[in-house]
Amino acid sequence: MNEKINIRQFKRASKTAEFAALFRTLEYTFPKERRLVEDRFAFHFLSRPLKFIAALARIPVAGWWILELIDHVEPGARASGVARTRLIDDHLIYALSRGISQVVILGSGYDSRPYRIPECRKTRVFEVDQAGILRLKRTKLDRLLHRFPGNVSFVKTDLNIEKINETLRQHGFNKNKPAFFIWEGVTQYLTRRAVDQTMDFISGTAPGSFLLFTYVHKKAIDQWLNGPKANWIRRWVKQMGEPWIFGFDPKELPDYLNRYGLELVEDVDSKTFRQRYMNPRSPHIEEYRFYRAALARVKSEEQPRIRFFRSFFRQME
Repeated sequence: MNEKINIRQFKRASKTAEFAALFRTLEYTFPKERRLVEDRFAFHFLSRPLKFIAALARIPVAGWWILELIDHVEPGARASGVARTRLIDDHLIYALSRGISQVVILGSGYDSRPYRIPECRKTRVFEVDQAGILRLKRTKLDRLLHRFPGNVSFVKTDLNIEKINETLRQHGFNKNKPAFFIWEGVTQYLTRRAVDQTMDFISGTAPGSFLLFTYVHKKAIDQWLNGPKANWIRRWVKQMGEPWIFGFDPKELPDYLNRYGLELVEDVDSKTFRQRYMNPRSPHIEEYRFYRAALARVKSEEQPRIRFFRSFFRQME
């Protein structure tokens, strides 16, 4: 696998973050009882062309046509995107109800959970992303919020080139208190080294911490993107300028997590988590199954000697 990436300073959020915000915005084309997510911030994160599409979608006939077109061009992507957001919302709200006092959003992009989920207002939230993205997001949020919440910290970090433990600690993150980590729509853009380092950091946080992350099936990275069945995916990520370079094999995931002191709680493909919230007979429900969501828990603290040797040998890799 070629892990060489093009490091650059973003002057705007990624296109995929914008499209994820568009998918959340399009939920307003449905009646309130049918919406999986209500995100009043998402519209304001869009570029002008996407704002026009979202506004047009509010018109009943036009809205149906726009949804049909998106689902035809990218089968399963929209439904998968909003269902995974709802899945993470539900797990997060439950964790907060059980006493989790810190939330860390890795590669936060246009994630609006700290501002739209009431339970987040009573806990420390750390948004981790590249400096340019966070700067743009803060500008937009300052226009939308009467006052920026004091419980939210922006942590400028590029996971591909910086160590998250250093930047988080500087912003007041407490490794001795359980935390809920959200890593949505990010891992496929990172190098293996960046993923390993982040997992290693999370494994060293307080027992009872949780990590909910999404990932692309390794087969999609190694084979499908080079095969005729996924031409549209290959063209799409190339046009986005954000190629997928990393994936997990679901069969190997439990052992991988275990090496980092993490216990797999749940690992589901996008069909499964869509079926929890959507009509199981919906069109394109079989599409996009290579996209998965996993929930892991930090196990009891290891013996210091074991942890020392594990860290030592990882540095030698």
